[in-house]
This record gives sequence, structure tokens and C-alpha cells, in this order.
Amino acid sequence: MNRCSALILLLFASASAQAQPYPAKPIRIVVGFAPGGPTDIYARLIGQKLTAAWGQPIIVDARPGASGNIGADLVAKSPPDGYTLLVPSFSIAVNPSLYAKLPYDLMRDFAPVSLYASVGHILLVHPSVPAHNVQELLVLAKKQPGGLLFASAGNGTAGHLAGELFNMMAGVKLTHIPYKGMAPAQTDTIGGQVSMLFDSLSTGLNAIRAKRLRPLAVTTLNRQPSAPEIPTLSESGLKGYEVGAWYGLLAPAGTPRDIVQRLYAEVTRGLREPDARDRFAALGAELVDKNPEAFTEHLRAESIKWRKVVKTAGLRVE
Repeated sequence: MNRCSALILLLFASASAQAQPYPAKPIRIVVGFAPGGPTDIYARLIGQKLTAAWGQPIIVDARPGASGNIGADLVAKSPPDGYTLLVPSFSIAVNPSLYAKLPYDLMRDFAPVSLYASVGHILLVHPSVPAHNVQELLVLAKKQPGGLLFASAGNGTAGHLAGELFNMMAGVKLTHIPYKGMAPAQTDTIGGQVSMLFDSLSTGLNAIRAKRLRPLAVTTLNRQPSAPEIPTLSESGLKGYEVGAWYGLLAPAGTPRDIVQRLYAEVTRGLREPDARDRFAALGAELVDKNPEAFTEHLRAESIKWRKVVKTAGLRVE
């Protein structure tokens, strides 16, 4: 075979591969956090649904570090062909304000696919704290500026930002104590080393049932089905207060529109099957349905909201 014929065959094979309907090979879903956490769990559940629908293997690739930035940067720089995706969390909208410099641009370098889950938090206090509702806590906090400590799973997490938004809206000063994960943060709150924390709904309910921590309010705008007796912060005096960890699916910018739409449709369908709904409920998560356009607006609105909170609180990670 001469060189010209070989080139023609190569071009033909390439064109044939490109003409194959999506997906024609395994898909990689990148997670910017360690295995075992909610982001990883949701990515694997999405992977199971896509494999069942399309027959292609889905590889979940954990790239933890820098509050999800390592994984996000990898996907931002991947080919826009639908074969490398990112399951981001709440932190991706906070990081542009929290970090002095990022290797990617949130609104420029990604094609939003779907926002599919939201998880509320609960404001929990140690039983020794003499406050049984939010108004009593505000009175206490104003008497002791900086004296009440609140724990979180780390800088820039939903629990951290929930506390900073509380400070900003209530005009008080709770002192933040960051931990390396929610488990040690909750342990020290139960032990009384810190006064309170904004815990995720899934793990916070266990501490409430064991009567180790006292709930004051949830951070969502509406009361939660899993704990309808707990009021919201918004109805407890901080009108409009809302913090929820959320999870979605992003592709690299430039991914063809038809691929984005096909991913959105299949993820939405798969996560509404009974087994997926039960899994989400067990994790304290609420299924939501925001299409690519709505998810784009959500990212923009969240970035603006948390930029103000980060600036007011003087937060920065180098």
C-alpha cells in the first residue's frame, strides 16, 4: 500500500469514527473530591444509569484536591466531545471568589448539562448552648461577639459559607473553626469543643435522633420532608436566607449541543427511577431538574451571591 492510499484509509477511518452515534466509547466522569463522599456517590449513580441506557462503560475518576479545582481544571481542558464530564458541587461557584487565581473560568470553560440534586443543611447547637431557637441564639451571639464557635468541614464548604451568610444577614460574629471533613467537625461539636455547626441534612439528622445535638433551623427556603418539624432560618427571622449544597453535571465548553441535550435527557430520566429516588432520599437529597440553560443561570446567580459573602467576610485561599 502506498503512502497516499494509507492516508486516504486513515482519513476514512477517522471520518467513520466521528460519524458513529454518541456514545461510541466509554465515558469518564471526573469527581474533584475523595471517593465515598456524596459527589462520588452521585457520579456513580449517574454512571450506572448511563451504562444501563447506552451500554457503554462509565469510568468515575476521582481527582481530589483544592476544593474540587484539580478535577474541574482537568475537565475544562479536555476535548469537547462528551467523553469527559465533571460532577461539580456547590464549591465550584464559590472558588472563583475564594481563590486568588484559578486555572479555569467557570462561566467560559464549561457547558452546563444538568443540575439534579440539592441537599439542605441544619443549624445544630450543643445541648449546653442556652438557645432553643434562632432568636435566642441571636441574642446570645450579640452578647458574646466572636465568643460562639461554629465548625465546618473546611474553608469554602457549604457549612462554612452558611455560617458566614448567617453572620452577614444577622449582624453577628460567629467564629469559624475549619476541620478536615464533616465527621471531625460534628465530633467536636458533640463533644462541646465548639458551640454549633451547619451540618448536612443526611448526617445531622442522625445526631438529632441520638439527642447529641439540638436543631434550631434548616438552611433551605422550605421545610424539609425528612424533618418537617424543624423551621427554616428564613421563617425564624432571617428572611430570604438560603444555603443548599447542590450537585450537577458539566461538560467542557464547545461540546456539541445535541450531546449536551442527550446527556441531560438521559440523566433526568434515570434519576427519576424508583431506586435512584430512594437512594437520594436516603442521603437527605432533594431531586431537582434544571436544564442546561437553567443550570447556567444558577451558576451565574450562585457565583454573584457567594462573591458578596466571601468579600464581606474577608475570606481568601492562596
